[in-house]
Amino acid sequence: MTDPLSASAFTDARGLLYRDGQLDPDGARRLTAAALSNCDDGELFLQYRASESFGFDDGRLKTADYSTDKGFGLRGVSGETTGFAHANEISQAAIARAAQTLALLDPAKQPPAPPPQRTNRHLYTDANPLELVPFAEKVNLCATIDAAARARDPRVAQVSVGLSGSWSVVEIVRADGFIATDIRPLVRLNVSVILEENGRRETGSFGIGGRYLYERVMDEAVWNRATDEALAQARTNLRSVAAPAGEMTVLLGPGWPGVLLHEAVGHGLEGDFNRKGTSAFSGRIGQQVAARGVTVVDDGSMDQRRGSLSIDDEGTPTRENVLIEDGILRSYMQDRMNARLMGVEPTGNGRRESYAHAPMPRMTNTFMRGGEDDPAELLSRVKNGIFARSFGGGQVDIVSGKFVFSCTEAYRVKDGRIGDPIKGATLIGDGPTAMGKIIGIGNDMALDEGIGMCGKAGQSVPAGVGQPTLLIDGLTVGGTAAA
Repeated sequence: MTDPLSASAFTDARGLLYRDGQLDPDGARRLTAAALSNCDDGELFLQYRASESFGFDDGRLKTADYSTDKGFGLRGVSGETTGFAHANEISQAAIARAAQTLALLDPAKQPPAPPPQRTNRHLYTDANPLELVPFAEKVNLCATIDAAARARDPRVAQVSVGLSGSWSVVEIVRADGFIATDIRPLVRLNVSVILEENGRRETGSFGIGGRYLYERVMDEAVWNRATDEALAQARTNLRSVAAPAGEMTVLLGPGWPGVLLHEAVGHGLEGDFNRKGTSAFSGRIGQQVAARGVTVVDDGSMDQRRGSLSIDDEGTPTRENVLIEDGILRSYMQDRMNARLMGVEPTGNGRRESYAHAPMPRMTNTFMRGGEDDPAELLSRVKNGIFARSFGGGQVDIVSGKFVFSCTEAYRVKDGRIGDPIKGATLIGDGPTAMGKIIGIGNDMALDEGIGMCGKAGQSVPAGVGQPTLLIDGLTVGGTAAA
């Protein structure tokens, strides 16, 4: 676990929220207490955020962006009703104006909710990645990757390198005097290549990131692997043939293919959908919703992972939450409001995109635990199907659980042998049914490389996924060739 914040670093970072003399911590506490006096829950959420991104394309730097932003979100909760106001000015006057919105709420009929538990843990460094590496070194990394990719394959037609980082300071202030502060770094490197051969062009890409400093992705071994992986995927796709169509056995690779689990199952296990009865998993606690052996976990307390948070955006410490255990639905992911209304504990899943958004139940790092099967033995069981190694975009309907996912790297499998790579394959099904059709769980559970973004109700937050190799008996594969 990362060392606790130094006193000076903590003071300097917190000062970004209270500088200019327009607000101090005592004033924030007083204003929050007054604004939430008739509410049973809520908070003042203060945030400062600096971010930058570099886009290197066609052998030169095309974009370089840097921005800072700060503001507050003031939320009051009374029963099932929420009042929320925000502004990009942190001052007593702005917060007082925002409090007028909360005055429209009906007075709470219940005693105020207790504050979150306190924690001193820190899952990531407090250092600012944007300030530790000079501008020229970041640009040079992009140029070096571009040159390396072109040198490794004469068929390279285009290389795109994306490097981005952010550093955010947040403070949660409650009416009961509770104050919690978190300092959150995040970096990401993406490499994309296009190979051209005999008039055909195909793309390969690879990304890596997490809550750490640029030094991790600037390590020669790391960016070299990213470059090689992107090239390998593009080479594979150059050999691809039309994807088959029909219902068949599907073997999913470990790691990033867990994005299918995230979309098809994870969103359906968020507390708000289940409180409202709009999820395919609503009212099914204690019931079997997946095959035996399937255990799904959401864990925001993992060191330096992209979806991790020392505390969520309501001040609740994140934790490991077992959602499905051996096929049995055990719990949902909860923020404070939904947990209170459903009579359960908050699980540390109250998240928001920024100060301009109210929190809601969201995933952090969601994955399936490994089983006991040898991945090679699982492959040998596939008589007629496909092996999906990587996914692109997907869609899911929360009410029915139905999903559609596109494969960015997949292969035909016949009689236990991996054959030609295929292009244009989509996987179609519904989450609960697919979970029931799992007939093999590999012993090779892996987390993704740290590139995930999760969207919900117009908000985007970084998230992690993962899974072992999975054998699913009978998913619908969409393609252009006969099965």
